[in-house]
Amino acid sequence: MWLDGEKFKGVVGTTPLISIDLIVRNTISQVLLGRRNNRPAQGDWFVPGGRITKNETVADAYARLLYKELGVEGGSIDDAKFLGVYQHFYADSVFGDSPSTHYIVLGFEVRLGKVDICSVPLDQHDDYKWFDEETLLEMTEVHHYTKDYFRKSLSYR
Repeated sequence: MWLDGEKFKGVVGTTPLISIDLIVRNTISQVLLGRRNNRPAQGDWFVPGGRITKNETVADAYARLLYKELGVEGGSIDDAKFLGVYQHFYADSVFGDSPSTHYIVLGFEVRLGKVDICSVPLDQHDDYKWFDEETLLEMTEVHHYTKDYFRKSLSYR
């Protein structure tokens, strides 16, 4: 269920949102990142993902996000590795500088050999690229919450 703008703004201002982040690897272990179109984290390289909606199972949300974010049909959560629960805090939101955004994020890693980054949907990201872990960890343009999936010690988890 998607809320109208004003109702959703009230939710963002008063509660955490639950989402899934997809750590997508190709056959040579590179990681797929997209440059975000929207706030929060606008302009940063970030893993694909999105919110879980009311009355949507985690498995259904996972499959929907694989399709909506990457154009991959028929994805099963059983093919993914659960990485854990993460928290993301942003000073801004999709509405602008206010309200702030708080996400509770379920991280899942999946290997996908067939993602055509030239034909993925561009609703949430304006560009996609494959990165080696070492490279993305060094780049200032990669958001620190994305980098956290690849750091050895995660103190905030």
